[in-house]
Amino acid sequence: MSDKRSDYISWDEYFMGVAILSGMRSKDPNSQVGACIVSEDNKILSMGYNGFPTGCSDDEFPWAREGDPLENKYFYVTHSELNAILNYRGGSLEGARLYVTLFPCNECAKAIIQSGIKSIVYDSDKYAALPSIIASKRMLDAAGVSYRKYEPRGRRLVVEV
Repeated sequence: MSDKRSDYISWDEYFMGVAILSGMRSKDPNSQVGACIVSEDNKILSMGYNGFPTGCSDDEFPWAREGDPLENKYFYVTHSELNAILNYRGGSLEGARLYVTLFPCNECAKAIIQSGIKSIVYDSDKYAALPSIIASKRMLDAAGVSYRKYEPRGRRLVVEV
C-alpha cells in the first residue's frame, strides 16, 4: 500500500549531520566541533560550534594552541556544547538529547547536567584518556546523563551549497 522511500536518513544521521555542519562554521584552524540539541520528540532546539563569544572578534583574539595562556585560544573559546546551550531561547532543556562531534569536556559536562540534558550522542572520543574527559564521564554518570557513540551506517551524504 505504501510506496515511501526506504533509503531516508535516520534521526541519528540527521542530527549528527546538523552537528557536523554546525562545526563547519567554526573558524578555529585546528578544531571544528559542532553540537545540536534535540527535544524528546526529535525537534531541533539549538545548535552551536566552537568560537569566541559574541562581540569578541575572531580577528583580534588568538587561535594558537600553545604559548602564553593569554595568547592562545583556551581562555577565550566557547565550546560548541556550551554555545548550543546558551543559544537556546525556548525555556527548559529538560530531557533533551545532545549530538556533538567531540565528547564533552568537564566544563561542558557541568553545563549539560545543569541544563537538564539527559543524553549525549558523540562522534569522536579522541581525548578519552585526558583527565578532563575522565572527570566529565564521572560527573555525567553520577548525574544520570547517558552517552553513547554515534554509529555511522557507512553512507556518504553529499550536500551542495
